[in-house]
Amino acid sequence: MLRDVRDGDLPDLRRWRNHPRVRAASFTTHEITEAEHARWWAAVRSDPARRVLVYDHAGAPAGVVAYSDMADGSAYWGYYLDFDGLERAGALLPAWIGLERAAVEHAFGPLGLSTLRGEVLAGNEPVMRLHRRFGFVEVGAYRRNVDGVPREVVRIELRRDHT
Repeated sequence: MLRDVRDGDLPDLRRWRNHPRVRAASFTTHEITEAEHARWWAAVRSDPARRVLVYDHAGAPAGVVAYSDMADGSAYWGYYLDFDGLERAGALLPAWIGLERAAVEHAFGPLGLSTLRGEVLAGNEPVMRLHRRFGFVEVGAYRRNVDGVPREVVRIELRRDHT
């Protein structure tokens, strides 16, 4: 289930985002400070082209889904999970699948999108496999600097009429 972020969720969002495995798979790999996190949240709240939601798994907050560049029926999306909590509970894989399912359904349902796009660092094969399982296809690639290191990025997309 996806729901709106509550103010009390913000420390968890930052903690989850700062997990080493999340940072390693992100375009920004440094540890996010409290001030940086507050600036990000203020920007998200004032931008109608962005939406950030909390994913609840088995009745507990377990991840984040972020939609951005929402315009003309399309958006980009990304996500991250509470790795520590979900691994302790033995629920990482079910939550990962549940989050992706909820994110796709929300995109093509309440958000009314026709195309959902994403970008994945090349070599992140577990994420690519999951996206393929949900019908995402690779539509291109480009190089991007990630903390000063050139990295290959794979563009993916899913169209509502292909779900």
